Amino acid sequence: MSDAAIRIRHPATLRTANAIGRLLERCGLAPFALDAARMFDRAEKVTGFAIADPVPRDGLSTLVRSLESEACLSLFGKVAMRSALQRAADSRHRIERAFAKRPDIGDEPIRNPVFIAGAPRSGTTILHALLHLDQNHRAPLSWECLLPYPAPLSAEDAEDERIDTVRREFDRIFRLVPDFRKKHYMAADSPQECLAITALNFTSFQFLAQAYAPSYHEWFVHADQERNLRWHRRFLQFLQSGGVRKPRWLLKSPVHLMRLPALFAVYPDARVIVTHRHPDRIVPSTASIVSSMRSLYSDQEDTSRTGREQLGIWADYFNRFLCDRRQLGVEAQIVDVLFDDFARNQMAVVDSIYARFGWELRAEDRARMESFLRDEPQGKHGVHEYSLAQIGVTPAEIEREYGNYLDFLATRR
Repeated sequence: MSDAAIRIRHPATLRTANAIGRLLERCGLAPFALDAARMFDRAEKVTGFAIADPVPRDGLSTLVRSLESEACLSLFGKVAMRSALQRAADSRHRIERAFAKRPDIGDEPIRNPVFIAGAPRSGTTILHALLHLDQNHRAPLSWECLLPYPAPLSAEDAEDERIDTVRREFDRIFRLVPDFRKKHYMAADSPQECLAITALNFTSFQFLAQAYAPSYHEWFVHADQERNLRWHRRFLQFLQSGGVRKPRWLLKSPVHLMRLPALFAVYPDARVIVTHRHPDRIVPSTASIVSSMRSLYSDQEDTSRTGREQLGIWADYFNRFLCDRRQLGVEAQIVDVLFDDFARNQMAVVDSIYARFGWELRAEDRARMESFLRDEPQGKHGVHEYSLAQIGVTPAEIEREYGNYLDFLATRR
């Protein structure tokens, strides 16, 4: 690990628990081993329903093999990951059982969805939160993705006890990873990324943000992303079946950059907002937040390794994005946003998006957005510091790996 590598500190209780875990392993004990087949068997037993789709089972099996052989999960990491994966398996079975009981859920229309598909660490989270404040938009919320069953009863279901459950879970993360809050905006009732939806299909970049799992990533990038997004659409239909309805769904994930053909195949009337930032900021910032999250699950997190991994991953995703965008012929459905413009004047960028897509921003919605910006200023929870030097990447490597993307950015300035 580089001397300049990002320093990640955890509470003594977490360090002690993981030390106990290492002792158990040296004694040949593995009480919290991950077992994909057992998780699915338990989900079937708990829900009384077996799902026919082989994709989630294949994804979970691949993920577990990768986690067990590559991720070096700590004791806490194994316990937390096993709990999260089991909950996801249980939720998926419950949702599919709901479809089996009510096949008409599959007839729920999803019209004119809006996708924020910009580069990671380029303002997508704040833009997502802002646009969600327009009463014409509705994003899936964190608690709805983590505890989706039963489907929320209405768009304003603020009394659901599941919100408090997820709020407590997020508070634990913030205590265990003290620097996470200053790196990423996250709340139980805030808009959630599509990563959490596809996690229920076990075909998701979310797991790669939590653990070093290169063989799972190799499987993920070659997975059928159109089929993956058809599950994504199915999840939105499930939410609508409970009463969550607005004119436009508002979705977000940087990973959509690598699957534009699948996105437009599943959602041909989609509108896509692509945010852009220089990769010499994207790569170290992304590596920093990924390292923080991975350090919760492994006490052997190597920030330099993560930095070089992120250097390659996003270069590949951007190249896919540029090639696919040229071939798809959907420019009328895409708008580009530069991070520097957004950082300078968020509402001006919002206005430009609305003008491009012919939307009307009502005065009351604008007021909510402006209030949010006042309440959530940049750096509210501390300054997120990062650099290429911290991850052992040079400016020359950025220029070489992102040459095509940098050429594209030059045409947008």
